[in-house]
Amino acid sequence: MPKNQNKTTATSDPVATFLKAVTDDAKRADGIQLAEIMEEETGFAPTMWGPSIVGFGTYHYVYDSGREGDAPLAGYSPRKDAISLYLMLDPDKRDAWLEKLGKHKSGKGCIYVKKLSDVDLTVLRKMIRESVKYLRKLYPSK
Repeated sequence: MPKNQNKTTATSDPVATFLKAVTDDAKRADGIQLAEIMEEETGFAPTMWGPSIVGFGTYHYVYDSGREGDAPLAGYSPRKDAISLYLMLDPDKRDAWLEKLGKHKSGKGCIYVKKLSDVDLTVLRKMIRESVKYLRKLYPSK
């Protein structure tokens, strides 16, 4: 694999097979619900990215370093400890969105929720749309 190539790429693995294999019943149900929500809000069908990320849509990025690749406009992964949400929000608005979301933890690039019932789904839906809008502005299609 070339040095600047992204390790996580879209695959043809069925999303339904991945979600059915989630062993925790509550996480599996949340994963299925989240797939429906993200598909509705992005307008894209779910696609597996690597072995454990469910992504929606795609954008192509090129960094100043020369590294480039493709990534989903929005995505998530129902991990053992929490559901990782992959949303890229405008840094000037991110904290305001997170304050409205509900119970979560966040890192630099991820938002972690234990269960969907901990968050305001109306706010989450708006955040998904904002992520798509922000990424399309940041990395416009050619």
